Amino acid sequence: MSLPLMPRATAVWLVENTPLTFDQIGDFTGLHGLEVQAIADGEVSTQMHGLDPVANGQLTQEELDRCIKDPDARLKLAKEALPEQVVKHKGPRYTPIAKRQDKPDAIAWLLKSHPELSDGQISKLVGTTKPTIHAVRDRTHWNTPNIKPRHPVARGLCTMEDLEKAVARANRGKKPEEGKPLVQPPGAEDIAAASEEPAA
Repeated sequence: MSLPLMPRATAVWLVENTPLTFDQIGDFTGLHGLEVQAIADGEVSTQMHGLDPVANGQLTQEELDRCIKDPDARLKLAKEALPEQVVKHKGPRYTPIAKRQDKPDAIAWLLKSHPELSDGQISKLVGTTKPTIHAVRDRTHWNTPNIKPRHPVARGLCTMEDLEKAVARANRGKKPEEGKPLVQPPGAEDIAAASEEPAA
C-alpha cells in the first residue's frame, strides 16, 4: 500500500486538525494505532510540525470528510499523489540512428573477442537481430567491406557491467586464465576512434 510523504508529520497534522480515529490515521500513514495515540498524548513527535495532506495534494477534502463521517472508513491517497508505474518493455531498446551503423562493428568485435557468447546474448547486448549476427559472422552482411571490429562499450551500445555479466554467464563452469580479465576494457584506440567521429 502506498503511504503519504512524511507519514509522521502527516499523522501529527491529522491528530491536531481532525476528529479521525487513531486507527484511521494509523492505516493512512502506516503507523501503529498506539503510536498515533502517543502523538495525540504528546509523548512523541512533540517538536514536529504537522504536514497538511490536503494542501500538498495527497488527500482530497471530500475523502477526508467521508472518513470523518464514518469511523470505519479508511483514507485513500489521491490518484495524483501516486507515482506513475514504470513499465519496463521486454522488446529491443531504442538505439539512436547515429549509433545504428556501429552495431555491425560491435558484433564483429564480440564475435572475435568472445566467441563463447551466444547469438542471444550478443543480440541483447547490442540490441540487434540474430540474422544480422549471422550475416556479420558469415561475411554476407551488405556492408562487410567497411565493418571493423570495435568495442561495443566505446561505441556506447552497452555498458561494461552488462558485457562482463554476459561473458561471466557464458564462461560459467570454465576456469579463467590467471591474470587475464574476463573482459578487456575499451582500449585507448577504441575511445579515440569513438570521440573522433562527429556526433549526429
